[in-house]
Amino acid sequence: MNASDFKKGQPRWCPGCGDHFFLNSLEKAMAEIGVAPHETAVITGIGCSGRLSYYTNTYALQTIHGRAAAVATGLKIVRPELTVWQVSGDGDGLAIGGNHFIHAVRRNVDINMILLNNRIYGLTKGQYSPTSPRGFVSKSSPYGTVQDPFRPAELCFGARGRFFARAVANDGQHTVDILKAAWKHKGASVCEILQNCMIFNNGAYDPVYTREGRSRNAIYVEHGKPLLFGEHMEYGLVQEEFGLRVAKLGEDGVTTDDILVHDAHATDNTLQLKLAMMDTEQGFPVALGVIRDVDAPTYDSCLNEQVEQVKAAKSYHTFNELLGTNDIWEVE
Repeated sequence: MNASDFKKGQPRWCPGCGDHFFLNSLEKAMAEIGVAPHETAVITGIGCSGRLSYYTNTYALQTIHGRAAAVATGLKIVRPELTVWQVSGDGDGLAIGGNHFIHAVRRNVDINMILLNNRIYGLTKGQYSPTSPRGFVSKSSPYGTVQDPFRPAELCFGARGRFFARAVANDGQHTVDILKAAWKHKGASVCEILQNCMIFNNGAYDPVYTREGRSRNAIYVEHGKPLLFGEHMEYGLVQEEFGLRVAKLGEDGVTTDDILVHDAHATDNTLQLKLAMMDTEQGFPVALGVIRDVDAPTYDSCLNEQVEQVKAAKSYHTFNELLGTNDIWEVE
């Protein structure tokens, strides 16, 4: 299989929109994963990201606003053999769909949950979203928002998420890599994709939206590898009391032995959350890659196993057999 096997129609998004980049990466990831189109489903909500289900040659459904995670959950339960990709924007996924998001994560449903985060409502023409920063000026907040945003990683971890990864939309191969890791993980996998809205919020991720920017302002985390970054890998993350600190190799006696090693499989998520929450405004690089990947029982497999156990213990298995378990009268 190749990426063209998963392509359908002509995408209609604004030129330069991160949705174009992500769709290409998703199709490449699907091809490399090797699950056939007829064994794959893409479920989307409402918003610019909601159109993505029209452009994949798989089972696909655009749901009502905010309900993509709920529909994806139901599909995975009744058709557990399908690979299910659930795609939402920050508005669809974390505003009206926020309750479904946290409970799908909490239940650990075996679906791949993609959050296309551009920090704006694009389809409805530029209102602030749940991830827009405090003070953000938009059509619905002309004097600046007076509320703090959701931070998707924090929300995922707080809902007891077992898998969290992050990529930049136009960082193609890296996006493919985290999507493949998300598919491999059994359980709810959350991938946050950072992308600019070229019309209403261009520049939202300027520090990491170019290859040069990422070399200076991002850290690619990889399980079992030291947490090094910089144009020449001259910086690293070290532990300082209960927090993290950026250190330069060679200064103050710092060597590679002092640099923390990333453990995506640690059940204690303390360090993983600290990595996920780093921000350039605080003098830290943005963490990209698989930040957390921990195995746990999945909701869909446990539920179906329970159903089979209950069925096996019952004396009836059809509706007519159920009727026969009670007294029966025949009225002539």
